[in-house]
Amino acid sequence: MKVSRVATIALATGWALLSLACANATTQPTPPSTQPTVPKITWVQVWSDEFDGPAGSQIDATKWNYQTGDGCDQGNCGWGNQEKEYYSDAAENIALNGQGQLVITARRASAGLSCYYGACRYTSAKITTRGKMLAQPGRVEARIKLSTGQGLWPAFWMLGHDFPNTPWPACGELDVMENKGSQPSTTSSAVHGPGYSGATPFVHAETLASGTIASDFHTFAVEWDSSHVQFFVDDIAHYEITRSMVEQYGKSVLDQPFFVILNLAVGGHFDGDPQSDAIFPATMVVDYVRVFTAASK
Repeated sequence: MKVSRVATIALATGWALLSLACANATTQPTPPSTQPTVPKITWVQVWSDEFDGPAGSQIDATKWNYQTGDGCDQGNCGWGNQEKEYYSDAAENIALNGQGQLVITARRASAGLSCYYGACRYTSAKITTRGKMLAQPGRVEARIKLSTGQGLWPAFWMLGHDFPNTPWPACGELDVMENKGSQPSTTSSAVHGPGYSGATPFVHAETLASGTIASDFHTFAVEWDSSHVQFFVDDIAHYEITRSMVEQYGKSVLDQPFFVILNLAVGGHFDGDPQSDAIFPATMVVDYVRVFTAASK
């Protein structure tokens, strides 16, 4: 088959144009990305309790306070939630376990202890860093293993630095982790403040990717500054709230330091009162609590 001279020229021209296009395609610079680069925060640890010490030891009094009773001595019987525990500082309720962990244990109460509702049904423990340590805007985390059982209410949370001079909810509250004992694979995080307290619109439940709160330790954390707050489970962010969202309801409580609280409540309106005492003794085992601030740039 013969190809005419015109066809040959056309064919050659076509190949030349194709070669030029390919050359241009390979030499054209890649346009810069328009996606913003989010700087990675470098955290610097500024405080911690690793709970090292002999088995049976008390908490470090330079870092924590015990909070005892049923709330009545503060005019807040049942701690405002109709809880049924009496908080104690006894070793049977709170002590180091000699393995670098703090154990808070809820138990059936012995006879002779009175609560606002009559004979106390349960004892447990609650500690705070109020007057000892304030966590500035940054990151706070704890590694915790819990027991399960309907009516248990363990919590890792924080109150604004000026409480009780500034009463709740104006003082602000960040709930890093709360658990309904009847839901062994789910925890929740929340923000409370003026105009968004109690049944706050800022609450989110998160189901563990695997296992339960009792099968292993899990790390719960919060990061906050004046513009936002973000909650994490096992270093995965599950909930974020911005200042603008909060200010649709009331004054923001984010731009302040908080003190840390650990407690294991029993009963009350969160998960109801226990329907069986077979779940006791129930433990909240805390491997560590650590506080961080962002590194200076």
